Amino acid sequence: MKKIQVLLVAIISLALITSCGNSGKKNAEAGKAKAITGAGATFPQPFYNTIFKAYTKSKGLLVTYGGIGSGGGIRSLKDKIVDFGATDAFLSDKKLSEMPGDVLHIPSCLGAVVAAYNIPGKPELKFTPELMEGIFMGKITKWNDAKIAQVNPGVNLPDLAITVVYRSDGSGTTFIFSDYMSKVSSEWKEKIGAGKALQWPVGIAAKGNPGVAGTISATEGAIGYIGSEYAFAQGIPMASIQNQAGNFIKPSVESVSASAAGDIPDDTRVTLTNTTAEQGYPISSFTWLILYKEQAYNGRSKDQAMQTKQLLKWVIGQEAQLQTSKVHYAPLPEKAVLKANRILDVITYNGRGL
Repeated sequence: MKKIQVLLVAIISLALITSCGNSGKKNAEAGKAKAITGAGATFPQPFYNTIFKAYTKSKGLLVTYGGIGSGGGIRSLKDKIVDFGATDAFLSDKKLSEMPGDVLHIPSCLGAVVAAYNIPGKPELKFTPELMEGIFMGKITKWNDAKIAQVNPGVNLPDLAITVVYRSDGSGTTFIFSDYMSKVSSEWKEKIGAGKALQWPVGIAAKGNPGVAGTISATEGAIGYIGSEYAFAQGIPMASIQNQAGNFIKPSVESVSASAAGDIPDDTRVTLTNTTAEQGYPISSFTWLILYKEQAYNGRSKDQAMQTKQLLKWVIGQEAQLQTSKVHYAPLPEKAVLKANRILDVITYNGRGL
């Protein structure tokens, strides 16, 4: 039954995106853009739902977004059935070379991936990197394990089995989490590694951030990794994680912002995990909107291209960025906004700047 449900969700999602893509083509043929369509990461979806609704209301141009996971967003852009994709894992040089055109990365906000758990009493827990390794690799199997108790003195830990919950779909959230784990655990790096889809040694799978959050909420003893907004929305406790400076940091707008204190490359493709910032939350990341540099493809009109560019300019602007903290994300630092604007300025239509 579960496989059938997953298949149905996939079919419905594909049908929705294909429909939107076909609509986009018809609009392009008519010349005037009537809708802009995106798809991809569920990690920033609460933020996107908020701002795209506001943009539609303000500008009178429909913006639709399908949360199908970062892998799905990249595939949708590759297949040219959306105006933009969305991913929490930037495309590697190899992945970029496999795309049918030059792809640009536009950071849209900062977010935290949290270790969210469901145990009686909802105690506040602290995790070291060693505990994260032990729990998520299945070496620590009970909540009252002495190693957890040592880091959390005085906390009433139940004699309860730990159930790890992970993503079943290709996921940028998985990439962020596993990128962090690969930096703090040599064993994780060797045996599991970093990526959007992994071979997990233990646990149960769920689709999307909403699926993982729902499974954690419904399963006593569960722990999983999700975007912080999903934990806040469902009232799921989140662990404070020890960072490089030795401080146990809670995910917050301030601690996520602090993680981006370092240099940002001109193409904005950078990982922020395991930050050296003293007050930085160590599992933080940019999330990106991706689009083609050359916008004249699949019969797209110049207006469709221009409206897509204007939307992304708005996303990184003050009006949209002010909405980040309302849904537990962090706004882009000024240096990221400057670089994103420069990237958008290189967009072309039939080889000419827009």
